[in-house]
Amino acid sequence: MQRFSCPHCGTRAYFHNLICLCGEPLVYAPVVRRMVADAPHCANRPRIACNWAAEVLGGFCASCAMSHVVPVMNIGDNQRLLASAERAKRWVLANLAEWDWFTPADPGRRPRFLMLSEHTGGRDQQIIMGHANGEITINVTEADELIRLKRQLKLGEQYRSMVGHFRHEIAHFLFDRLKVLPDFLPAFRAVFGDERADYAQALKNHYADPRDPAGDFITSYATSHPHEDWAETVAHLLHLTDVADSFCSTHLDMPGVPPDYHPYSETDPYRLLNIAAEITIAVNDINRALDNSDLYPFVLTVPVRHKIAFAHGWLQNHLARGEGKAA
Repeated sequence: MQRFSCPHCGTRAYFHNLICLCGEPLVYAPVVRRMVADAPHCANRPRIACNWAAEVLGGFCASCAMSHVVPVMNIGDNQRLLASAERAKRWVLANLAEWDWFTPADPGRRPRFLMLSEHTGGRDQQIIMGHANGEITINVTEADELIRLKRQLKLGEQYRSMVGHFRHEIAHFLFDRLKVLPDFLPAFRAVFGDERADYAQALKNHYADPRDPAGDFITSYATSHPHEDWAETVAHLLHLTDVADSFCSTHLDMPGVPPDYHPYSETDPYRLLNIAAEITIAVNDINRALDNSDLYPFVLTVPVRHKIAFAHGWLQNHLARGEGKAA
């Protein structure tokens, strides 16, 4: 994530800050990707601490406007959980904007988010995250770190986060945006397999007998169906690009990372992956010194790298390929 500064005093500001140390309010303008002095506040600023600029005076920002359903705020911790989940969504949308997804330059459709809570004031309900017909369901209850950790352990996952959930589910939406292009599906099937395979049966088989990734997939869940292989692959592409971008924006230096490197501008996905891998290995070593878990506990095998490279080519260049007009 890029570094920001207060437009009034120049002090460093962080992506989610609402106020500077100098006392001035901070507003992030996603169109110009920086903190600005004069911009209308998102209507959700007082409710969920959204610091983005509104698209119109008194309205919502581009991120909050995508949330068409939200939980009842006065029940339990729903307001706090929604605030945390929306914060993760803004982070992911800001990342994708680097490749002109959902920006003013992108004429394609936007996803509709159903931000649901398991806590309804009565009997708790089960929320299944997923994407269907442009709608993305997110369980904001998992914004509770302890709940998320318990589920991570129960499911045997190496990594589970709200940012990861958004990256995975948005990836399904991006597939639907890209599949209308005449060249996409044949190329996709050559790399990931035929996505027309029975999805429900594939998931049933996966949960009954999970497969070992065996070097061909980034996670076990990716083995279940080509749609999930794509979503997991895209999520990891976004993880790694953002890790490298965040490292470079701090002006840290290490062998293998070129000076003034800009990961989102990189056109060679294999070079990007090599640089990101060097960074994650270094940070993994630092985390181990503190007896913490690895930042990135995954191995990028050759088949996985090829899949990530495929996703990178389509996501980074979607407008140049005419995707915006086709969608």
